[in-house]
Parts: sequence; C-alpha cells; structure tokens
Amino acid sequence: MSTNQGSLAKYFEFEKHGTKLSTEIDAGVTTFMTMAYILIVNPLILADAGMDFQAVFTATALASLVATLVMGLYAKLPFALAPGMGLNAFFAYTVVLGMGKSWQFALTAVFLEGIIFILLTLFNVREAIINSIPMGIKKAISVGIGLFIAFIGLVNATVIVPGNGTILGLGDVLSGGALLALIGLVITSVLLVKKVKGALLIGIIATTIVGFPLGITQLPGNIIQAPPSLAPIMFQFEWSEILTLDMLVVLFTFLFVDMFDTVGTLIGVSAKAGMLDEEGRVPEAKKALLADAIGTTFGAMVGTSTVTTYVESAAGVTEGGRSGMTAVTTAGMFAIALFLSPLFIMIPGAATAPALILVGLFMMSPIKEIDFDDYSESIPAFITLLFMPLTYSISDGIVFGIIAYVLIKLLSGKTKDVQPLTYVIALVFLLKFFI
Repeated sequence: MSTNQGSLAKYFEFEKHGTKLSTEIDAGVTTFMTMAYILIVNPLILADAGMDFQAVFTATALASLVATLVMGLYAKLPFALAPGMGLNAFFAYTVVLGMGKSWQFALTAVFLEGIIFILLTLFNVREAIINSIPMGIKKAISVGIGLFIAFIGLVNATVIVPGNGTILGLGDVLSGGALLALIGLVITSVLLVKKVKGALLIGIIATTIVGFPLGITQLPGNIIQAPPSLAPIMFQFEWSEILTLDMLVVLFTFLFVDMFDTVGTLIGVSAKAGMLDEEGRVPEAKKALLADAIGTTFGAMVGTSTVTTYVESAAGVTEGGRSGMTAVTTAGMFAIALFLSPLFIMIPGAATAPALILVGLFMMSPIKEIDFDDYSESIPAFITLLFMPLTYSISDGIVFGIIAYVLIKLLSGKTKDVQPLTYVIALVFLLKFFI
C-alpha cells in the first residue's frame, strides 16, 4: 500500500469499516451513476421557473460537489447530496408558477432555510420540530411528492395534456416527445428489473440515443468545455418580502420537506449498511445534518434549490461503500461532470421523463407504513398525498394534511395524540387563508 493510500485508509478508518480504497471508489462512482440524472433534471425544472438552464447546470454540479465533499471529509459518511427532487418542483411549480413569485424570492427562501437549518442543527432543536409532525403525514409527504414528480414527468413529455372537455387527457403517444418518453420508460424499467447499476442514468442515455432517429435529440458542437457561467443566477436574492406570510409558508415548507427527506434517507441508508448503533441512531448524525445545511446555503448562493441527502446513496452502500471516501469519490465525479456540460445539455426533456416517473415510484414506499386502519391517521395522510398532485402544489398538500389532522383529532376527542407545536403549525397554515 502506498503512503497516500495508507493515509486515506487511516483517515477514513477503512479497517474499522471493513472496506478498502478500490471498494470505496467503485461505490462512489456507482452512487454518482444513480443520481447523475439530477444534472439534467434540476436545470430543466428550474428553467421552467425562468432561470438560465446552463447556469443552473453549473450550480447543480457545484452545490452537489461541495455538499458531498463536506459529507465525506467532515462527517466521514458514504452519503451523497444534491438539489432535492420534489424540493426543486416546489421551488418552480408552486412558489414561482403557482404563487406568482420571482425565482429570486424562491432562492432567498432557500438561503434562509439553509441558515436556519445550520442553527437548528447546531442547537439540537430539530428533534422537537420533527417530533411535532404526525408520523402518518411524514410518510404521506414522500408519497405525495412521488406522485407529483411522476405527474410532472408525464406532463413535460406531453404524455398527459389538457383534455378535450375534460381537465386532463392522453397526448399523442405515437409521435414526438411522448413516444420517446414511453420508449424510455420501458427501457429504464427493464434495466431496474434486471438490477443494472445506474439504471436511471443509462436509461436517460439510451432514450437520448433513440431520440436521434426521431429527430428530437440534436448533437452538440463540442463535448468538453468550460462550465457555463453562474453570472445570471449567482447571489440573486430578493429581500423585500422576507417578513411576509408567503415567505413564512414557503420557508417552512422548504425546511420541513428537507428535514424529513434528509432524516429518512440517513436512517434508511445507514440501516441498509448496518451502520446504526444499538439505539438505532445514525453515526455522526449531527455532522451529516450540518453537511446538508451547508450544502443548501451554498447552493442558494450559487443559484439552485434546496440540497439534500440522496437515497441513491444506497446504491453505493450496496456496492460496499462504508466510509467518507465513497462520498469524496462521488464529489470528484461531479467535478468531472462540470466540464462535460454539452453532453448533458443535449439531452431532451422527454428523455428525462422516465427518470422523473420512476423516481416518483421510489418515493412511494412509505405508503406501506401508514396505518390505514386508524382513520384519524390515514385520512389526513390521504389528504396530504392526494392534494399534492391534484393542486400541483406540495405546500397545499402539507397545509391541508396538517389542518385535517388537527381538526379530526380535536373533534374526535383524540387531543392527546397532537403535539402542542402541531397546533401552532396548523394555526399558522389556517391563518394563511384569511390574510
């Protein structure tokens, strides 16, 4: 073993974790392959909010690189981070297109969320907030976001269109983007069934290639080039509305979704890796949460939506990744991707639709943990997950779900089930309709 390898082995404690450098590198590359779709999908979603696509590509890669590097070097855990799916959809489709706010307003909310997240982590108050939210609604949020993301994928590919005499209808699935998206869905689904590593990314690449004969994919002039400039989106904050109720609701939603997405991922992937301690706690959890918060703050500064820990990290863990070296490797892959932007930018939106649809599927699994026999739990959970896609708004799903939970528990005499802070949150959401 070389001196450098020996130093890495000592710093990341390879012997303690029962791993080695080659395994960690393989795991890091595998994690990158499973989540690299975010380099394409995130700019596409934020471009719908009016942001510069190429600049968002650079911001996405940079934010993922920095946050994952902090996770690897500081927390020394094999988890990767990037702008979160669902959170970017809330940013673009709810805050900007739904509420009519500017993308600068949304970026300001993300920046403030990051700062608050850092403070909450440092002062250990996140647990109080997490414990105040009903478990059924926590699970329903993931499911609702999954349905919402899948719906967005179908709409972006024109598989679902405004109906003729109905609210929605089926698009022309025998031509154009809709046909390409459905072909890609079949390709990617088969890859997942066969447990091919990097199935989502390979599916996007294969679908893009199929797009050439269909006249949808266009070859770029260059393959390697300097990263696109961040100038159009970097430090673009809007401070005039930071004390408004709209900002409070948006800020809370970003914070809330990010919190539970991150905590759920950390627990789930750590359990898969056999890394939980005797009491079921994640090792170095505070450092991991801080990496997430730093990533979100930095991401807002360079111009992207909330950064969160990715469940795709499980792919690297499955490959044997156990230390921070896995995350450092993934961060290195994001650095390389910065200089290959033309390859990512050439990929049509229809080729990424299958990834969106199937990521929606991945987010559905918590539905199995909702207690459907207890209607005081299942009805608010159902309202939460139903309202998200049907109102085209993640925040509306959360608002109506929590209000329904408090009212149902209150009126059915089950007030002991409701945490005091939950009443406060429900009251804030209720006031939103009257102010």
